[in-house]
Amino acid sequence: MTRTSPGRVVVVGAGMVAHRFADQLCERSTQGDWHLTVIGDEDSAPYDRVHLSDFFAGRSPGDLTMATAPWQDPRTELVVGDGVRSIDRGARTVTTRSGRVEPYDNLVLATGSWAWTPRTEGTDLPGVFRYRTMSDVVALREWVTLRADRLRRPLHGVVVGGGLLGLEAAKALAGLGTTATVVEFADRLMNVQLDDGAGEALRVLVAGEGIDVRTSTGATRLTAGGDGAVASMDLTDETSLPADVVVFSTGVRPRDRVARESGLAIGERGGVVIGPTCRTSDPGVWAIGECASFEGECVGLVAPANAMADAVVDQLLGGRSTYRPAAQGAKLKGVGVDAASFGDVFALTPGALEVTFADPVARTYKKLVVSDDARTLLGGVFVGDTTLYASLRPLLGRPLGADPSAFLVPEGVGVPTTDLPDDAVVCSCSNVSAGTIRAAVSEQGCTSVGEVKGCTKAGTVCGSCVPLLTKIVNTSLERSGVAVSSAMCEHFAMSRAELFALVDAAGHRTFSEIVDAYGAGRGCAICKPAVASILSSLGAGHVLAREHAALQDTNDHVLANMQKDGTYSVVPRVPGGEITPERLIVLGEVAREFGLHTRITGAQRIAMFGARIDQLPAIWRRLVDAGFESGQAYGKSLRAVKSCVGQAWCRFGVQDSASMAVRLELRYRGLRSPHKFKVGVSGCARECAEARGKDVGVIATEKGWNVYVGGNGGFTPRHADLLAEDLDDDRLIQVIDRFLAFYIRSADRVQRTAPWVADYPGGISELRKAVVEDALGLGADLDASMAGHVEAYTDEWRATLEDPEKLQRFVSFVNAPDQHDPDLAYTSVRGQARPARPGQASDNNPVIARTLEVRP
Repeated sequence: MTRTSPGRVVVVGAGMVAHRFADQLCERSTQGDWHLTVIGDEDSAPYDRVHLSDFFAGRSPGDLTMATAPWQDPRTELVVGDGVRSIDRGARTVTTRSGRVEPYDNLVLATGSWAWTPRTEGTDLPGVFRYRTMSDVVALREWVTLRADRLRRPLHGVVVGGGLLGLEAAKALAGLGTTATVVEFADRLMNVQLDDGAGEALRVLVAGEGIDVRTSTGATRLTAGGDGAVASMDLTDETSLPADVVVFSTGVRPRDRVARESGLAIGERGGVVIGPTCRTSDPGVWAIGECASFEGECVGLVAPANAMADAVVDQLLGGRSTYRPAAQGAKLKGVGVDAASFGDVFALTPGALEVTFADPVARTYKKLVVSDDARTLLGGVFVGDTTLYASLRPLLGRPLGADPSAFLVPEGVGVPTTDLPDDAVVCSCSNVSAGTIRAAVSEQGCTSVGEVKGCTKAGTVCGSCVPLLTKIVNTSLERSGVAVSSAMCEHFAMSRAELFALVDAAGHRTFSEIVDAYGAGRGCAICKPAVASILSSLGAGHVLAREHAALQDTNDHVLANMQKDGTYSVVPRVPGGEITPERLIVLGEVAREFGLHTRITGAQRIAMFGARIDQLPAIWRRLVDAGFESGQAYGKSLRAVKSCVGQAWCRFGVQDSASMAVRLELRYRGLRSPHKFKVGVSGCARECAEARGKDVGVIATEKGWNVYVGGNGGFTPRHADLLAEDLDDDRLIQVIDRFLAFYIRSADRVQRTAPWVADYPGGISELRKAVVEDALGLGADLDASMAGHVEAYTDEWRATLEDPEKLQRFVSFVNAPDQHDPDLAYTSVRGQARPARPGQASDNNPVIARTLEVRP
């Protein structure tokens, strides 16, 4: 291919697709004589809009800013906060709002889309937001915070629109402490991506996250309260909702005004008309991303936008690439529930067959759409369990190679993930095929997933393909004769599981002994905490014992979780969520005396925030004297056992779940493991304790207990798999003992049970044989290790308070033990202390005075 110079290139818009264009142009033409100007109307550099909701999980706008490498190239210029006002195609110039005139040889429109809002009275009221840009989410959080301070009560939040972004917005509102109701005009959530059965399954799961769902209705009017801000919403079904904050997420429209006014051809439904080359009706103007209308359709996904950007870059450099639309998928993220789909979801292909598996108890729904001969995959829908999504989507339009039903049933045959055809797309966001990934290993010498990511860009956008990417990379390395390293770090050439077995067999008790026997050097931030965890799991002594103390992570180092202002949280254990009135009073008195912020956690415990490091011993002495123990919220160990009230109080309960939860928590308290683990116990199939979202879940049956393993909430939720059913109490304890002991000795460093169970060779059926049926003959050994833990248990905080040497570490400044951090500042929010924002002065509220009081 003959390289040509694209000359002066101007990109109108500075979003993700503009960043992709700039990145590809810089990467593919390192020596070219060209100049690129990217002009955006937002005040920030391009940011990751796909993960916009991560802002509410603690990521700052800076964290979401995309890589700045393209703007380091001297041939590029990024202009922000000065959007293009007009295009003069005759003069080949663009003019910005500030009057800046920029000439071009090639113009690329990447203006994206804007958030459409239906014609509803009151959408201009204070407290009404869109959910599209960084400024939208920043303003939303500020409004909720200030409004809650003013009203002094929980806010009522309403989201209009039950699509992907609408559900993310609802979860964000719930995370900010408001109630959240989703209003959807269609008869189901995600009506574009899910069929009726999947939509109903998703509604149940979303409701389980505390989000109310109102379908088949819409907003007709927003009404203001006495202060002029939004206060309520009228619906088409003649009902109304209280609404202190409203978010509209009702779809987008292409931003094509500038193109329209310049005389470019516009599609019937909006968008700049393009063909396979992405050229518009003017050969010198291109359009990519959401503003482009290809065959009458504008696509609002990252993958096709990136494909358009790549095609235009290739043509500007003399190539002949064209844009070829491919069937796309959609995956719900950041909501705490799983839902995904791809291809012909509604089986509109003539002769298409639908194979469906629904499990109302497990709250999962799976459907494959196949050709009339049941051989070719046409589409898929998954709710509650999306593990098949990443593996099956690349097979779209290809032979499945097995009976479709075998992929859906719980004990399915699995998917041939690592034998995908070379042209199967693994990463749709960056349009990277399985063959490209294999070539990165075999031809370009990549030897790790990280190197393949850097080389191919696979897995660098949404991340949903990373598990499949990892398997392909590792398989390719093995086939190339390259050993896939399991080394924990440069100091230990073995995995955590291998090191655990060696330490257990030899009986080593210190890091020095272990590194002398099996490692090299002095250790690092990776291996030291891992070895500390192994020693703790094997009962080698207190985590703050002399040599052990230096190995611990920040939180374990002081037996408390550090917070954003440098203070710590205090979380006593509350077994099974049961607590007496007397102990509740103690917690209240301690929180009041030390000015701590109190909060009931999702683990049915009471957490207290804002303790200085020097206050921790005094606080814990009060708690230990009252009979409390460390809840180990700081450690990689059992966090808590969540329970419903069970048979004792609930008319639906079939077993005493509360007593079982207390029994389990007292048994596994203090059990150190590769990662934290959580347990849930539900007294009936209604599952109020959300046991299937826990590492170990126990659900009562008429005959006993079912036990599930490998569940997980958080960023990548996973429903737990059934391990054994209808167990009596003692057999249940034995099965859980063996599962946890096996996990502790077998898992990788910082690996939760969810990926460990998912990756176990042979799946849950083989794990069941090992744990329940004792096929490996490890049962007695596993039983003994757990019995040893139970017998040797001591409360970490009680032991610390009894040891003057350990107490010496609890000072704010080592060289000035009587001084405290002068920068701690607090404000009062809903009657409690919270860290003041930068520049915000501390209140004179008595609550704050207690928080700031210096204690000896």
